[in-house]
Amino acid sequence: MGISDSDVAHIEALSMLRLESDEAELFKGQLNDILLYIDKLNELDTSDIEPTSHVIPLTNVFREDVLVTMSLSQDEALKNAPDASKGFYRVPKIIE
Repeated sequence: MGISDSDVAHIEALSMLRLESDEAELFKGQLNDILLYIDKLNELDTSDIEPTSHVIPLTNVFREDVLVTMSLSQDEALKNAPDASKGFYRVPKIIE
């Protein structure tokens, strides 16, 4: 199974590209090489290999839910601010 000129033209249209004839030939060759490699991979016997989505076994680790606790009040949060105004941190202007 190889890539034909009409396949390249179809891919070109789908990707909204305009390829020159030499670019289309290069693209066709590259796609054919990819398909040849996939055919070579299909020759491997994978009947004893379990399907997997990741090579490392992963499990989700969840922490226990914790009830909402009190956090800093606005005054406490701004207590050590070098410059605060009207309940907010003031920072130097960086946009001219």
